[in-house]
Amino acid sequence: MLTMLALNPSQVVAFDELIDELWGEAPLKNTRNALQANVRRMRKSLAELGFADGEDGLIRTVDNGYTLDVAEDALDAYRFLRLAERGASLVSREPHEAIGLLRRSLAMWRGPALLDVSDGPRCRAVALRLDEQRKSAREDLIQAQLQAGEAGVVVAELKQLLAQYPERERFSEQLMIALYRCGRQSEAVDIFHRTRKWLDDELGLKPSQRLHTLYQAILMQDPSLL
Repeated sequence: MLTMLALNPSQVVAFDELIDELWGEAPLKNTRNALQANVRRMRKSLAELGFADGEDGLIRTVDNGYTLDVAEDALDAYRFLRLAERGASLVSREPHEAIGLLRRSLAMWRGPALLDVSDGPRCRAVALRLDEQRKSAREDLIQAQLQAGEAGVVVAELKQLLAQYPERERFSEQLMIALYRCGRQSEAVDIFHRTRKWLDDELGLKPSQRLHTLYQAILMQDPSLL
């Protein structure tokens, strides 16, 4: 319940939405009482942590629901998103600054998103979205490092990431570029063929046009890749 409120800071989360998230299709006999009991427990726990208690505390009751009275910047998920967004916007023109911002954003993670909450549909959807944005931030960080001339630094990490997420063609693309810039053209070509085979065997798909164009550029030793 606290997660639901935190995902909507300073906004009202309706009773019905909370009930659906907590108990789904098998609600309790008196769900309003159950919600009130949860709120009392949360307020007590927050008070023990030094936050204000009662109706004027962090959790406020409104006509049709509850609200967590905090700013977005008080929540690590929102701070991550803001830092990652700023970093991504600087990758091309200020790669060193982008590296710092993206590393700060990724350093905030301590495991999968919302790992210790119930598996309600809204929390699951947000967790998937946050994990996707975490992967995108890793891609942006590596792109910034490539822009900054750190091709040799990222090869080992990219191999690990590609083994973990073989469906993400951007990691394949970045690894091919990094290997090529390190003078390992044959390995870069091999990454393309391995990615193509995996996509075909596992998903019945062909590589994207972007990845195929990169493959052709590597074969032709296109000077723009350096």
